[in-house]
Amino acid sequence: MTQSKRETERKYESPSGGVTGLPDLTGVGPVASVTAAGPEELDAVYHDTGDLRLAGGSVTLRRRTGGPDAGWHLKLPIGGDTREEVRAPLSDDVPEALGELVLSRTRGAPLRPVVRIRSTRAVRQLRDAGGSVLAELSLDEVRADATASGGGRAEWGELEVELADGVGPGLLDVVEKKLRKKGIVRSDSPSKLARALRDTGVGGPAVRRPSAGVVAGSAGSYVLAYLREQVGTLVALDPAVRRELPDSVHQMRVACRRLRGCLRSYRSVLDRRVTDPVRAELRWLAGELGTARDQEVLRERIGAGLEGLPGDLVLGPVAARLRAWEVSRGVDVRSRTRQALGTPRYLRLLDALDALVDSPPLRAKAAGKPARTMARAVLKEYGRLAGRMERALALPAGRTRETELHEARKAAKKLRYAAEVARPALGKPVARLGNHAKAVQQLLGEHQDAVVAQDTLRELAVAAHGAGESAFTWGVLHGRERALAEARQQELPEVWRSASDPALRAPLAH
Repeated sequence: MTQSKRETERKYESPSGGVTGLPDLTGVGPVASVTAAGPEELDAVYHDTGDLRLAGGSVTLRRRTGGPDAGWHLKLPIGGDTREEVRAPLSDDVPEALGELVLSRTRGAPLRPVVRIRSTRAVRQLRDAGGSVLAELSLDEVRADATASGGGRAEWGELEVELADGVGPGLLDVVEKKLRKKGIVRSDSPSKLARALRDTGVGGPAVRRPSAGVVAGSAGSYVLAYLREQVGTLVALDPAVRRELPDSVHQMRVACRRLRGCLRSYRSVLDRRVTDPVRAELRWLAGELGTARDQEVLRERIGAGLEGLPGDLVLGPVAARLRAWEVSRGVDVRSRTRQALGTPRYLRLLDALDALVDSPPLRAKAAGKPARTMARAVLKEYGRLAGRMERALALPAGRTRETELHEARKAAKKLRYAAEVARPALGKPVARLGNHAKAVQQLLGEHQDAVVAQDTLRELAVAAHGAGESAFTWGVLHGRERALAEARQQELPEVWRSASDPALRAPLAH
């Protein structure tokens, strides 16, 4: 069983004189008083792979005794001064649940102790006028020992300021301003582990060097920068998907699509004989994630539709039927996602993505100027979208047209992603085209969601009728979704007229 919380903190060099060297923080911002707590004796053993893959991703995994939160702690970066801490009860070995959460980084490599850090901690609690704790200042005397035979030892002092739950980050700024006046500056190490690895001689994680053969400022450099960013996003989202955090499946699926789109649009930069198999695996992963995402969208959409209906239009046990539908399908789709992330196939895909960005299969045009190579790739995607739109708009209303509009939506998404890749190189002209592609994509996305919702509502109506319940409410919702789909189709020609304006493409054609 795990628990999690977000922590926002900053680390500073230890003040000279220890606790007596701290400034009086009473009256700083909302701080009305400062009270002493502790001292505490903390003993933590940090675990990582032999090549320090967790540390390389700014992730820490430790087994700690002492203090009020003894147990296993996994800290995952979120951004800025904030991290997500996932806790598990104290045990001898790494808990299986935490091992799964770091699998996208370890790739199955064994975890072992790398350094032991013991701290003697003095705590000062910053309180507001009502006595509630706003933040804790922890002054630590740290002793670190490498766990390997012959490893070194290091000692230092540091100050840590951690916000209490629900306190805004602005408090850290005003406290830091007061600390700086006393000569207390930020630590040059982001964590105790980072400093311990450095100072005990264990070393640090392998530094990822620029991809061989990539010319700075070339089309290849921009494509690989985008790929590297999306690969990092995919790996970082893995723990959130396993924990079923809101929107995590959607975001991971988007990362898959962005990677696939980039590899497809920029085949002139990267050899498709290498990238096409990777694209195929990304499609597989996106498909495994898609079932859960589609279920999530439908549940939210139909639920919101029911809540928005007047009471006199809600007949029969519709809420109970919707919950039963959700439960019957939800268990299966969540299980499918977890199973996919636990397969060797998934880990091989992550390895293939790393290899792709570390040793890219560059083609001759990778060294070319981005204004030429990348603009051509974007315009080619526009051409594909234009063809799809022309076919769809020429068809009469019906299923065939709905299918073509769905294909046009996917083409708009590919154009949008191709423009994203090129934006750092080509600037505003490609950004404007990408924004118009996004508008087309969103409109067609709303249309597709309404089409899919109609099918599900029809199934719910049939099931309700078969059980002797009224199908009236499901019919009302079905009618609304049908009207929404038709409205979006009516809006489409004007949105496409704006997106297909030749003036948008003219700056890219020169």
